[in-house]
Amino acid sequence: MTAFWTEPDFDEHERVELIHDRKSGLTAIIALHSTHLGPGAGGTRFWHYAEPKAAMRDALRLSRGMSYKNAMAGLPMGGGKAVILAGEDRTKTPEMLAAFGDAVDALGGKYVTAEDVGISEADMAAVAKRTKFVSGLPNDDADEAGGDPGPFTAMGIYHGIKAAVQYKLGKDSVEGVHVAVQGTGSVGGGVAKLLAHDGAKLTLSDIDEKRAEALAKELGAQTVHADAIMSTPCDVFSPNALGAILDDEGIGRLDCAIVAGGANNQLARAGHGPMLAARGILYAPDYVINAGGIISVTMEYLCRCGEGNCDINEVRRRIAQIPGRLVEIWEESERSGISSDQVADRMAQKLIGR
Repeated sequence: MTAFWTEPDFDEHERVELIHDRKSGLTAIIALHSTHLGPGAGGTRFWHYAEPKAAMRDALRLSRGMSYKNAMAGLPMGGGKAVILAGEDRTKTPEMLAAFGDAVDALGGKYVTAEDVGISEADMAAVAKRTKFVSGLPNDDADEAGGDPGPFTAMGIYHGIKAAVQYKLGKDSVEGVHVAVQGTGSVGGGVAKLLAHDGAKLTLSDIDEKRAEALAKELGAQTVHADAIMSTPCDVFSPNALGAILDDEGIGRLDCAIVAGGANNQLARAGHGPMLAARGILYAPDYVINAGGIISVTMEYLCRCGEGNCDINEVRRRIAQIPGRLVEIWEESERSGISSDQVADRMAQKLIGR
């Protein structure tokens, strides 16, 4: 693994930790981008990377995105992220989770973790046995913040898509609007269900074809192969899987008016936001539209620390503010001629003192 500070995605990160625990077999990276607004908050990803350099790139990009996400959501948290490097067999053991919890705890509260791709509520509960700096824990009380952040992320994306449809297409409803949803897991599946309830026309895809087909059958939607979803003619393309899909080739394949989804780091590089704008495609900056999950996680964590409101309605109130932030970004983009991703970045950078 090359020195992280030579990576193109290194952005004056405050701290980057490489953790290797020989006894448990844990190898992980914890990246803290900014603690200007509070402890770095962001989930832990469990993923098999073809090369270690890709894991470092993910940690650097995702932690920066969390700084921006938390700032734009008005949360008193900085940005951090962890990646656990899974082996080819994707084996995850209690010993690995315990060692990871110890690594988080050793940072003394500078980093607060939660679920991300490949990590469950049960995994977070195991980590919580070793550290208090964790959120997204199982919660049986429907009236309080906590539990799986996926449905809250989906809720924010749903509100954001409706705002985009109104802004770009002039429609007050998503009824009859064609949305192509990439990824049908906790987030993408939740978005699809909310849109279907409102009468949207849906095309679904997932690398797990059976999962996509089952959801399509439930919702009366269509499916396409994972390789075809980006070129599906639609009103809205909603990416809800892994990031960096909006590169030269990906953007060239799009046949839509709007891109609005929950995947982190959708733009492969900085120049791809302007490329979308040049094609007349309205882009919802990912870290603004997908903030519902971190809002829930943060409110849960602050509540446990005695510093916040546990009421689930407070989570919903904050999520309902996402469309207003998006509209502010789009209006400034239109006034300035600067792409929406760059407008959002400038706003976020100002909030974190950069």
